[in-house]
Amino acid sequence: MSAAVAAAARACVGARFRPQGRDPARGLDCVGLAGVAFRAAGIEAALPATYALRGGDAAGFVRAIEATGLRPVAPDRAGEGALLLLATGPAQYHLAVTTRGGFVHADARLRRVIETPGEPEWPVLGAWHIQGD
Repeated sequence: MSAAVAAAARACVGARFRPQGRDPARGLDCVGLAGVAFRAAGIEAALPATYALRGGDAAGFVRAIEATGLRPVAPDRAGEGALLLLATGPAQYHLAVTTRGGFVHADARLRRVIETPGEPEWPVLGAWHIQGD
């Protein structure tokens, strides 16, 4: 199932960035991208429907992620199809989906969903995988 998550995230590459966006045709933010990717594997992500762009709470993201039934894994052992919670600034959080050799995320600076090779430039606060993977 992890490969399906990564493939669904990759299929969104090129979609425009849209704050609070949940539909690849209309635009995605990082939460929308995570929702699309995990729905492809049969997981209905109970991620925050709305949230502040700044001043968020990492614990709220963790609670929402763990409520989906995803299991935490060590970030350095996440592998393909993991959900990453990243700290992109003070009280600012971002989600990404790992792929082989990189990660997919909704890049607000570039205004689109991209796949980036290597490790995220931001601190990784946590990683989660589908149960059984």
